[in-house]
Amino acid sequence: MTEGEAGAGVAAGAGSGVAAGSGSGAGGNVGSGSGTEPLAPVGPRRRLANALRTTIIATVAADVDDGTVLAAAEEVEDLNRRLAAAAGPDKLPRRPPDFGAEAQEYFPTSPVIGWCNPLAPPVEVQVVDGRDGGFREIAGTAWFDYPYEGPPTCVHGGVIAETFDELLGASLLAAGLPGMTGTLTIRYRKPTPLRAELRLEARCLRQEGRKVFAWGAIHHGDTMTAEAEGVFIMVGPSRLLAIAEGNIESANPAMLEAIRAEALREGAASDVHPA
Repeated sequence: MTEGEAGAGVAAGAGSGVAAGSGSGAGGNVGSGSGTEPLAPVGPRRRLANALRTTIIATVAADVDDGTVLAAAEEVEDLNRRLAAAAGPDKLPRRPPDFGAEAQEYFPTSPVIGWCNPLAPPVEVQVVDGRDGGFREIAGTAWFDYPYEGPPTCVHGGVIAETFDELLGASLLAAGLPGMTGTLTIRYRKPTPLRAELRLEARCLRQEGRKVFAWGAIHHGDTMTAEAEGVFIMVGPSRLLAIAEGNIESANPAMLEAIRAEALREGAASDVHPA
């Protein structure tokens, strides 16, 4: 389940100023890679995320003097105060992904593919027909900029791991068999280059009871740089509700109510009652 773009009015009040100055002072080629370009017509929240993404790249890699950095910090701190003043007391509500939507919309605030999350590169994904008439699959592209660097000139191994977790999970949504990660095994075959066009693929392999198996790979040109296998566990609404209620301090009331309603619709558990 993912966060939607509700509450975009908060971003609308602050996004224009950020977008106008994003990346200023970065210099050279910092922030000029293909990964920083808008991926689609943007609403206020996506515009803000795009602007902040460029700022993050500049924070990590721009060769500028301390005075410029301090001035930028003051502007960002002022923006944070404005956002905090405009925000309500609750977290932005989450909504379940729509299996019929474009894959890029499965997780709008994901740290991997989320257009609305400035921490995401973001990785671009789409649903394609499966091989030999099998499950629908995920195909995608990625461009990892300086904030995702591990060894010099290479993508961080942890970033590759979270990318696979997302890709394999999305492939299960495309197949109509969503689940939570049980195990994720990654083989780092070659260093994955930073700031390079990468091709991604992921597919659901099979289902065995509540376990669903998936595979994915990252390619640079004709070279497979990494691949992953995952075992995911299908979780019903009742169990999902129990997990969310166990993390009640970070749970949004609207999100809990949506999960509770789904559990009631499916009659998943006799101990699930309306709030």
